Formats: sequence, C-alpha cells, structure tokens
Amino acid sequence: MLRWIANNYKTFLWALALSIAVWISAVTAADPDETRTLPDAVSVEIIGQSSNLVFGSEIPKSVEVTLRAPASVWRLIDANPQLVRVILDVSGMSSGEHTSDLQLQINARPIQVVSISPQTVTFTLEPLIRKTLDVDLSIVGEVAIGYQVGEVSLEPVQISIAGAQSQVEKAMRARVTVDVNGIRENFDQTLNIEILDEAGQPVTGLTLSPDSAHVLLPVSQQGGYRDVAVKITVIGRVASGYRLTDLSVFPPIVTVFSNDPNLVSSLPGVIETQPLDLQNAQDDINTRLALILPEGVSVVGEQTVLVQAGVSAIEGSVTLANQIIEVVGLENDLTAIVSPLSVDVILSGPLPLLDTLTRQSIRATVDLTGLTAGTYQITPKVEILISNIVVESILPNAVEVVITPITPTPNP
Repeated sequence: MLRWIANNYKTFLWALALSIAVWISAVTAADPDETRTLPDAVSVEIIGQSSNLVFGSEIPKSVEVTLRAPASVWRLIDANPQLVRVILDVSGMSSGEHTSDLQLQINARPIQVVSISPQTVTFTLEPLIRKTLDVDLSIVGEVAIGYQVGEVSLEPVQISIAGAQSQVEKAMRARVTVDVNGIRENFDQTLNIEILDEAGQPVTGLTLSPDSAHVLLPVSQQGGYRDVAVKITVIGRVASGYRLTDLSVFPPIVTVFSNDPNLVSSLPGVIETQPLDLQNAQDDINTRLALILPEGVSVVGEQTVLVQAGVSAIEGSVTLANQIIEVVGLENDLTAIVSPLSVDVILSGPLPLLDTLTRQSIRATVDLTGLTAGTYQITPKVEILISNIVVESILPNAVEVVITPITPTPNP
C-alpha cells in the first residue's frame, strides 16, 4: 500500500492542484474582483496626539483610496463606508517636523489596497501655549447726518487664545469691527472676534475663548435735527383710458435741521413736495421735486426728491362681428368655397387703442397653399395691423373649405 502511494503521489498532487484551481475559478466567476476608487474621500483620523502638542502646519483632511476586492465586499463597503479608516498615528512624537505614512484599516476581507493618495504626509508638531489679549473695538463708517454715538459697551474686554506656539506668538490684537454707516438707531449685536498680527493681518489656526463679543452702541439724534416722511402732492388726472399704477418717492424720509430745535419739534412729521401735475398723462413720469419747508427749516443734503409715477392704459376687450374671411395661397386652377364666409373676432388691449380699431385694421385669412381638391377644416388666421392688440378668440374656431377644380369653358 505504501509502495503504491509512493509510486502515485505525483498524481495525487496534480489532482489536488487541479481541484484547487477549479475551486478558485468557480469562486472568482461567481464573485469577480473589481478595482474601484471610493466615491467619497476618506477623512484622516489622528490618534496618539499629546495634550501639550498641536499641529503647526496643515495636514490633509481626507485622502483618495483605491481598492481591489470581490463584488460582495464592495457591496459591504458601499452600505457602510465607515468600514474604511485612514489613520495618522503620532504616538510618542515630540515637537518638530515629522514625516509619517498614513495607515489604512479595513474591516472587510478579502481586499487589496491599490493606492492611497497621498500616502505620506509631512507635518510639524509645536508646543500648545496660551495667551490673553485685550479686545479692541473698531468703528467704521459714519452714522446718519444729525445722529451721534453715545458711550460704547463691549463685553468681554479680554479673551484667551490657544494654539501652536508660532501662531500664538504672532497674535498681537483681538479686534471687533462695527459698521455704523448710515444707522439711525441703537446698535446691539454679538460679533465675531478676529486675531491680528503686528501688521494687522489675520492670524488663523487659534482657539478663542470666547470667540465673540457683545457690542452696544447707543445712537441718538442731535438737537435741531429730525427725520420726517415725504408726502407727494398730486394735481390733475391722467388721460382718459389710462390709470395711475404706482406713485413713489426717494428718499421716503429726509432729515431736516433748524437752529431752533423747537421749530423742528413742532413739525407734523410729514413734509409735502411741490405739486406733481398728472393732467392728461399717458406715460410714466420721473422727475425731481422740491420740498415745501417752513421758514427757518432746511433739508440736510439733497434739496429735492425723486418722484416716480407709473401710468398705463386701462385694458379692455372688444368683439368685431362678421369679419369677412379672405382666401390666400389657392392654386390658379382651383376654386374654393368657405363656410361660413365670416368670423367673429374677440380682441383685448389698451382701451385707447381699441377705440381706434376699424375693419381695415384687421385681416382674417385661410391659407390654402399646397392644398388640392377636397374638403378641409381650417383655423383662420387673424392679423392685427395695430401693435399691442391681442387676439383672444376666433368664433368659430375652424371653417369648412371645399376646394374643386375649375371646369374649362368649351370653345364654340
């Protein structure tokens, strides 16, 4: 028996190898390998970072990963992308510059890593330090004319910053910027704090505590000044068949001034314009008008206001009955009978234009170009010789056209 095995062991080995090859082939055919790049970049996780060290330079937030795996494994990854992790291990590293390979962990098998981009990262670790800065308030712009800013309230007046030593050492100022340009009321907002270097440039990569400040600026009107609304005075009426669609003024509020504060205080809160004449107006109006002011009171800034009036024609409709239908495009050897011979046309548009309509302003036709003998249902076409008039409907919508050949008259 042993002698027989010894004489046939090569045959056994060949059979085993062949069976393994057949098994691998069957498995591969049922679950083929695919090489794919993950559709979403994988975030880089950092482990082992010392509590007193921070990154002094940027590292990639995510990387592109390409894998080769059976289709069944890809289905697992597609369903749960968290199976793939990219790790940067900085355990035991001290301050200074370092170069390290990113580690890939995949909780699925079998799988082959084709590429990670980037594979290697270079970064700097720096000591984590803290610093306290006073918060400066920067006010830009000017409040509206006739207004003034009172005593400013800022909270907090100091903040703590933390970060890499190189960045913290750059930080010279903490600033809050307030834009008061043209405001007429108190400014009460919470604004972000920015950190600046000696040259006034922003310093990034720092943690601020707190990172915002509450600013309160009381704004009040100075004596002798007052904001009043502008009222448009209108005389006349637009032309017959037209209507006023809009009436506006800019600015709607103006600031007035008087050396006598009591005179300003006694104003009713509204100032009227010089009359706007709309008599027989047919088009939009854009004009500047002066304001009617009591003696001793003046307007601050521009002395006139822009008044805009929208004027448009009133829309209406009209029906033209028994409009005769013309035949066009008929071949010379054919004749046509149209039934009915006329249509009613409903038109819409501005009333002044509708009033000018005559039968000569409208043409109703049926186009028989290319048609041979037979009976047809054709929709008439209506042409309006006056612009801005619209055809709303044609009654009837279609007419019957009977086309027949012309019978030649025999020679005597």
